[in-house]
Amino acid sequence: MAGKLYLCATPIGNLEDITLRVLRVLKEVDLIAAEDTRNSMKLLNHFEIKTPMTSYHEHNKIEKAYKLIEKLNEGENIALVTDAGTPGISDPGEELVRICLDEGIEVTSLPGPAACVTALTMSGMPTRRFAFEAFLPREKKDRQRIFEELREETRTIVIYEAPHRLKKTLDELYGILGDRTLSVCRELTKKHEEATKTTLENVIEYYKDHEPRGEYVLVVEGKTFQDKEREKQLAWEAMSLKEHMAYYEQQGVPHKEAMKSVALDRGISKREVYQSLLQSPEDSDE
Repeated sequence: MAGKLYLCATPIGNLEDITLRVLRVLKEVDLIAAEDTRNSMKLLNHFEIKTPMTSYHEHNKIEKAYKLIEKLNEGENIALVTDAGTPGISDPGEELVRICLDEGIEVTSLPGPAACVTALTMSGMPTRRFAFEAFLPREKKDRQRIFEELREETRTIVIYEAPHRLKKTLDELYGILGDRTLSVCRELTKKHEEATKTTLENVIEYYKDHEPRGEYVLVVEGKTFQDKEREKQLAWEAMSLKEHMAYYEQQGVPHKEAMKSVALDRGISKREVYQSLLQSPEDSDE
């Protein structure tokens, strides 16, 4: 019988967050595939785990996946661990899972720490719906495309960022999204953990005088219904009343219904629309 792939969540900072089940599986499997064997060795040594280890990372994720598949098909059980957190979330583990499933290999996930969920739950932002972006792309074109998508995103947005790129990312977010509320989470589960609810404008000002330190998770509010409605209203208000009426009448909407729609769009009464049209110079000349 083929073996099984175990996705083992490991601590994102505090070693006490590892589960008893993960510790047991790491001891029982035949092999541990680690994103960074040097980093994982510290974890294994701490818990006195002697299981053999091999590397599985971004630069060998396809070629090495098939070597691991061979071992699984020979009946070996393999645990996959990432540098920190849950394998398959913003790391090469997703490729190994995909290939295993394509090859008919059983995969199971042992739940545990994940920085995105940890930050989200302590952010004070809406948690029912969220968009997880992980680390933003480095390429300017790809990055700009993501920012444009985020401009209209109504769900809470979760972004990972390294300290040396934090200021640039905050500036870009402000330029695209405007002054949104966000929680800036850093060093999650560690001694100097912080989660600060603030605004993009305020946090940009703060980091002009303070150097970013540690790993960051940004939890940004999505575009609200009120924002979208206000944008629509501003677009209508940029038109004259006559142009606004023409927009509907050119679609075959009767005059009275068009007046009702214009009043609704602009947040005014139908009577105000009627009186304004009567007073407009264009109408008085006709």
